[in-house]
Amino acid sequence: MKKYLLIGLILICAVTRGQTRILTLERCYELARQNYPLIKKLDLITRSGNYSIENAGKLYLPQFSLSGQATYQSQTVNFQKAIGGGPGLLLPPLSKDQYKIQAEVDQTIYDGGTISNQQEMIRANTASQQQSLEVSLYTLKDRINQLYFSILLMDEQIRQNNISRDNFQSSADKAKATYTNGTALKSNVDEFLAEVATTEMVNIDLKSNRKAYADMLSVFIAQPVNDSTELFLPPQFLPDPVIRRPELTLYDLDKKIYDVQDQQLKSDYLPHVNAFLQGAYGRPTLNFIDNDFGPWWMGGIRMFWNLGSLYTIKNNRANLKINQEFLDVDKETFIYNTNLTMNKENQDIVKYNALLRQDETIISLRGAVAKAAGSQLDNGVITVHDYIAKMNEENLARQSKILHSIQLIQALYQYNNTTGN
Repeated sequence: MKKYLLIGLILICAVTRGQTRILTLERCYELARQNYPLIKKLDLITRSGNYSIENAGKLYLPQFSLSGQATYQSQTVNFQKAIGGGPGLLLPPLSKDQYKIQAEVDQTIYDGGTISNQQEMIRANTASQQQSLEVSLYTLKDRINQLYFSILLMDEQIRQNNISRDNFQSSADKAKATYTNGTALKSNVDEFLAEVATTEMVNIDLKSNRKAYADMLSVFIAQPVNDSTELFLPPQFLPDPVIRRPELTLYDLDKKIYDVQDQQLKSDYLPHVNAFLQGAYGRPTLNFIDNDFGPWWMGGIRMFWNLGSLYTIKNNRANLKINQEFLDVDKETFIYNTNLTMNKENQDIVKYNALLRQDETIISLRGAVAKAAGSQLDNGVITVHDYIAKMNEENLARQSKILHSIQLIQALYQYNNTTGN
């Protein structure tokens, strides 16, 4: 049993180690989005919108109100004098102090679509706020791209620099052997060792830069990124020129708000019909001849029709139309600027492809020259210094290819980010 438990723990550790060491660009996008403080607003916007829609829907329910008043007036109706009653007809006078407490139930029957438009407006505003947040979160991709590809570049340059260091170390070991045999100079060994030390110094600088980028990426994704973390090199792809940026959706959602407002203008000049029921207690009652306290009630239908909005509806609709045209201009400008950026980034992609083809040619030629120089060094035709120069030229050509290959993939993903694909 202990044996199986041990094996299980080893497997779990292996899986966990594998998961923490491999990191992809898409995963960094996801983690950065989850960890960014602004993401908390998305849930708050959704919840606030739901509460507001629910509150608006409750306007369809019966609405209760309670009111009360106590008044004192300078005079009241004198029924005795008004009807000319004689001494045998006594009518009670009304008190100058009057009291009333009243409860009313009001039920909407027809509101011209006001409540439904209010709910639709809340939905439209909520969707716009959410999309605006998505636009802000989308900018994270640019920052993640910069850090991710910078780390990849450092890793590839360190790898190539280690190869160069190993080559110089191998040459130094070979020179030591010939020096021991008395067929080479001590200075030859020193020159090779100096190049080994130079590559080590370059490694220190590259590793320091990698750590700086890794620390910043770690903050964004809330995950450790260290020397044991391996970043996956994203694959190349054919660029898609269709723009699908979140800003375009935001423009459409904002335009929809004006459509809802236009519907609300129509609701403003339609009649509103309510049913109501009133119950009250006070003095006087509905039987105003009776001067005693008592209850009463009444119910009925109430209609309200405000036609004043007809004076301004034409201008209000014209203003809404102008606001929509403003949005159309903003959207058109955004697409125009995005296309300019896409053209520039597409030229970068073409440039890096061309540079990589040249890199292949230069590496092939520099490699052949360095190989020939090795034979010439063995035959004593050239000096160690000349041979090192040829090796460094080949190394620079390989470093150039590494730089251009990373820049090409970064340009592809930057283009992809610009288009929103």
